[in-house]
Amino acid sequence: MKADERLELWLRELIETRGLTSIRKLSEARKLHIEDALQALSLLPAGFLVDVGSGGGSPGLPLAAMRADLVVTLLESSSRKALFLNKWAKEFTNVNVVHSRAETFAISEGREAFDSAVARALAPPPVALEWALPLIRQGGLFILFTTTSEQKTVASIAPQIGGKLVEVKPGDGLSRILCVVEKTAETPARFPRRSGIARKRPLRIVST
Repeated sequence: MKADERLELWLRELIETRGLTSIRKLSEARKLHIEDALQALSLLPAGFLVDVGSGGGSPGLPLAAMRADLVVTLLESSSRKALFLNKWAKEFTNVNVVHSRAETFAISEGREAFDSAVARALAPPPVALEWALPLIRQGGLFILFTTTSEQKTVASIAPQIGGKLVEVKPGDGLSRILCVVEKTAETPARFPRRSGIARKRPLRIVST
């Protein structure tokens, strides 16, 4: 089965399965879950990639389909979503699934185990950064799908966790961007904080 065929079948099942996406039109789902996801394609280095909070598998599965030089881990805390991901991971030789919370994975075997990470519709930037950056090796990249209004937040929060905003790419739509954060230093041992704390007490912008 060719990569495009796998993605088309996955997309059809994605929109037919309740709780994975609110989109029901195939054309809209293709634009969001495949075309939008592939905007990160040229930004990622070869090697080990983790899709943090993968949900129904985007952007991780489209990226895996188009980049044979990536080994993609779909990280998902929901049991039901992880079951869906496990089914489709079998269609890709370069995809595996980890059923775990990001906070738990990042203080065990996932810590600094990846060359890059992606996250889309995961959480507000302070939370997404706290969950993703501990998973990346120094020199690696985190691609965060977000909005122009959050660029300042990303730039301020990233250094607190060992990262630096190095590039901003326009995304799908006038307000959408991809923030490229480089892992420039070791993440302090206290991050990520225990489950739930990042959402309850998100890191704040540091005044300069």
